[in-house]
Amino acid sequence: MRWPKPRTLLRCLLTAALALAGAALPLSAAPAADKINVGILPLVSHAPTVIAQAKGYFAKEGLAVGLVKFLAAEPMAVAIATGDVDFGVTAISAGLISLAQKGVVKVIGGALEEAPGIEGQKILVSKAAYDQGVTGLAQLKGRSFGITTAGSSFQYMAYKIAEKAGFPSSELHLKPLQKVPALIAALKTGQIDAWSIVPDIAASLTKSGDVVEIGKIADVIPHYQVTTVFTSTKNTEARPALVRRFLAAYGKGVADYNAALVDKTVPPVESAAIVAIVAKGIYPDLPPEQAAARIKGGAMRISPEAALNLESVEDQLNWLKAEGLVPADSSMRQLVDTRFAKSS
Repeated sequence: MRWPKPRTLLRCLLTAALALAGAALPLSAAPAADKINVGILPLVSHAPTVIAQAKGYFAKEGLAVGLVKFLAAEPMAVAIATGDVDFGVTAISAGLISLAQKGVVKVIGGALEEAPGIEGQKILVSKAAYDQGVTGLAQLKGRSFGITTAGSSFQYMAYKIAEKAGFPSSELHLKPLQKVPALIAALKTGQIDAWSIVPDIAASLTKSGDVVEIGKIADVIPHYQVTTVFTSTKNTEARPALVRRFLAAYGKGVADYNAALVDKTVPPVESAAIVAIVAKGIYPDLPPEQAAARIKGGAMRISPEAALNLESVEDQLNWLKAEGLVPADSSMRQLVDTRFAKSS
């Protein structure tokens, strides 16, 4: 056997060593995903966030998302103001406007909306009130109406119902009961005469026979922007690109949700897959069949691409100011940042 010359051998050894060293070096690491927390409530209207997470839309935008569950919108708004949560969906309320006036939160898009021809929130009365003649909006004059807190979306709807029926809102006696479960119990037992709520909860109440539907919010407040997408002012100012990436991913979740559950333009197998995702994320403790029924029964339209109805938001703001529930100098500029989503 002939051995290579020393110089040739040395060259071969160096080449092999360099190759091994190169193999040992890690490949260029992909940029680390931005970690954010997104607040959700156990409501079908929060399904787009769950869908975007499950289908990898956030990951494709370079976002590592943690979903944080809340039982009410106000604590979520506070969590966004403090930086514990980065994005959320909530109704326009006195509390939200107060935080916006302090410069800590901004509405950046639209979410749940009342749309023509689509099932929406129902106006309900107790069976006792119905039997006493409260069969339409006009008969609500002098009756009690349940709300969570002063300045909530429930109070706004009550005001609009009275306006539509043609009597002063002062003739509708508001009963603040803080939480939705308390309102449900009060309506079923006749402790309050009327309330308004999303279709899946309304359906379960009317099915029991203790409650009767007498109207629809869509007929009272056309194109009502029920909920909005919001974030911290710090995010809009310091991380606008992150806000846009979040909305891009969220918008894909909205598109899947609307196609499967509202417009029903996808094959049944795809719709079933979306329902399964939402059931797991929103109603993990319910049997699959029960969760599926609630999801399908509560599917109101979500604003495509998080488009925001500015006219509706401004109407809500003006009502809150007129009622003295927020400072008179509260403004749309303080509340809304229009740079991130379409608006009308």
